[in-house]
Amino acid sequence: MSGLDSLIAKSLDSTIKENLGKKTLQKVEDRLFEKYGINLTQAIGDFTKLDTVLREFFGEGAEGLERQFLENVVTLEESKTQDINWVAIEDPSLAKLILESFGDEDKKNILNVVLGESRIISEILEIAKIPQTSGYRKVNALIDNGLLAVNGYVTTHDGKKVSKYKSIFENVTINIEKNKVVVKVLLAKESIEKSSVIQVVQCR
Repeated sequence: MSGLDSLIAKSLDSTIKENLGKKTLQKVEDRLFEKYGINLTQAIGDFTKLDTVLREFFGEGAEGLERQFLENVVTLEESKTQDINWVAIEDPSLAKLILESFGDEDKKNILNVVLGESRIISEILEIAKIPQTSGYRKVNALIDNGLLAVNGYVTTHDGKKVSKYKSIFENVTINIEKNKVVVKVLLAKESIEKSSVIQVVQCR
C-alpha cells in the first residue's frame, strides 16, 4: 500500500462503512472475499478491486460514491502545475494524527530529515540526533500511519537490502478558519502517482 493510501485507509474504511449501510456493506465484503479473497481494508490498498466490486452493485453510480467517500477524507485542490498537489484533510481524526505527529518534536525532526530525500532509518536517527530505541519506535509509528513511505533500497556490505524512507509530504500548512483547524498537505508527485485510491477516483 502506498504511503498516501496507508495514511487515508483507516478514515476511508470508516466512511465507506458509515455510508454503505450494514446490508450493502455485508454484500460488498462478501463479494470482495468471494472474488479476490480480501476484506474491505485490504481492498482500499488495491482500490481497483474495490472499484470493480462497487461497479457490480452500483454500475456507473459507483464513480459518484467513490468520489463522495474520498471527499469525506481528503480533497485535492486544483493545481496550475501538475507537479504540485495540495490536499485538504477533511477527516478530523486524520487531521489530529498529522497535528500530533508534527507536535511531537522527535517525529517532526524525523519527517524534516526525509523531506524530499529518502534515507535508511539509522541515517535518519543519526541526522535527527534521536536515540535508537525511542527513534525506531517513532519511525515505525510514522510508517504505520502512512506519513513515511518506502522509497527505494540500499544494499549493505553483507548483501542485505535495507529500505529507504521518505516523507509523503513536501509541506504542511495549519490554519484556523471559522474556529476550525484546517490542515493542508503538499504531496510529492510520486505520492499521488502511487496512490491506487487517487488514480481510480480522480484520474478516470
